[in-house]
Amino acid sequence: KISSGYLHQSTESRLLDCIEEELLANYEMQLLEKENSGCVALLSDDKKEDLGRMYRLFSRIPKGKVPMAKMLSKHIESEGMALVKECNERAQAAKSEKANSSGKPKQSKAERRSQESTETIFVKKLIKLHDKYLQYVQGCFQNDSLFHKALKEAFENFCDKQVANSTSAEMLASFCDNLLKKGSGEKLSGDAIEETFEKIVKLLAYISDKDLFAEFYRKKLSKRLLFDRSANEDHERSMLARLKQQCGAQFTSKMEGMVTDLQLAKDNQARFVEYLSSNPEKKPQIDLTVNVLTTGFWPTYKFVELSLPRPMSQGIDIFKEFYDLRTKHRRLTWIFTLGHCQIKANLGKKFDLMMSTMQAATLLLFNSEEKLTFSEVQDRLNLPEEDVFRMLHSLSCAKYKLLLKEPQSKVVKKTDQFELNTKFTDRMARIRVPLPPLEEKKKVLEDVDQDRRYAIDAAIVRTMKARKVLKHQELMLEVVTQLTQMFKPDVKMIKRRIEDLIAREYLERDKDNANVFKYLA
Repeated sequence: KISSGYLHQSTESRLLDCIEEELLANYEMQLLEKENSGCVALLSDDKKEDLGRMYRLFSRIPKGKVPMAKMLSKHIESEGMALVKECNERAQAAKSEKANSSGKPKQSKAERRSQESTETIFVKKLIKLHDKYLQYVQGCFQNDSLFHKALKEAFENFCDKQVANSTSAEMLASFCDNLLKKGSGEKLSGDAIEETFEKIVKLLAYISDKDLFAEFYRKKLSKRLLFDRSANEDHERSMLARLKQQCGAQFTSKMEGMVTDLQLAKDNQARFVEYLSSNPEKKPQIDLTVNVLTTGFWPTYKFVELSLPRPMSQGIDIFKEFYDLRTKHRRLTWIFTLGHCQIKANLGKKFDLMMSTMQAATLLLFNSEEKLTFSEVQDRLNLPEEDVFRMLHSLSCAKYKLLLKEPQSKVVKKTDQFELNTKFTDRMARIRVPLPPLEEKKKVLEDVDQDRRYAIDAAIVRTMKARKVLKHQELMLEVVTQLTQMFKPDVKMIKRRIEDLIAREYLERDKDNANVFKYLA
């Protein structure tokens, strides 16, 4: 320091204070807002060294860092909003292109895979944006908590915006699914995947609807596990461990239960195979694999009373007999909507057909019958009308026409007749017959809404049980504080839940003051 050689020890600090006041404090905003050398200009031009000097300089004056932190937050938010706008425009352009390409030749599978979805692009750019400004905070701004807060506030302000009609929670869950499932377009090393997990969990901290992410993630995890689409079990457990660390044990308890449950199901299947080898007379006509799962861990699935063909129903009866030997007090509920089969078909040429259990049950009806009407198929399968429409459409109107329909059209009607296509041909001997997926997003949103009601009820009762008597405003504040970690509770919904709890006699209003609630034991 040059000043130490010229200034007396007793006056040095006071003189420096005066200099800082005159040269920095009095002109702070002018210096920070300069068009070519101000804080925003340095951020836009990625001038890290100059930003570091600016930070050290303004750290010398009282509250000198506050305007810089606000500028950083505003700058990050503007970049984030520009990213949201860009991805929305991209999604709209893709939608328009799809509408105009009806007459054009279809893209190949390789071409479709090479084209990343708008959601994937958005999440990748979001990670890149966060990496960039986190480096600024850690380097230029010396890990200052004020600038960490500015980064957090900026990301919170635009991370909850919808992109291409999807929430950030849904997009992060889909991005994780692409990383973790087999055959995804993401070719990353193990270390790179782990690093990406870490970045996703950091982004999750900025999203208010963490419960929505959890439900979407759980749905996708269940599909990866049940249909053997998970690329690596260690990566699955690693991601769950990170989510648990970030959001708490309750957040991942069901997901961890699912992973453990499937391992137990595999052990149970191995015991079933041993049982059949010890009792050859019990061996069913089909090879049967059963996953016995715990209801509480898994998402709720549609239950149907499907009438199975004899070989399938015989296999189920044998498994029940085996299972009852081990557990006397458990009841098995068969979820046929999740089952899948491999059928050997001889249609002039031999084919291996892979399809859902319900599709297989439909197709096997035509082994003994030449022609069946829509109503006959429905009666024999014992299925709801909408499921019969889906099954028959996938087998007679889609890519692989295993059934012939009269009259021929692209829509299944109740008056149609169906028969087996004995002249079916395809260059592939092994065919996966697709079934149009059901719309799951609406179901997830309904489930989350229901769970939120239960969470609000629990928070209200927990608070009132501890406090006994509480004013309306104090109760609202307490409930919002308890729930904010998982989701942003709607004030109107909290009021509705309070009224519902009063009707169910958990609470009552004070007779003298309607704004005061009392807990009823």
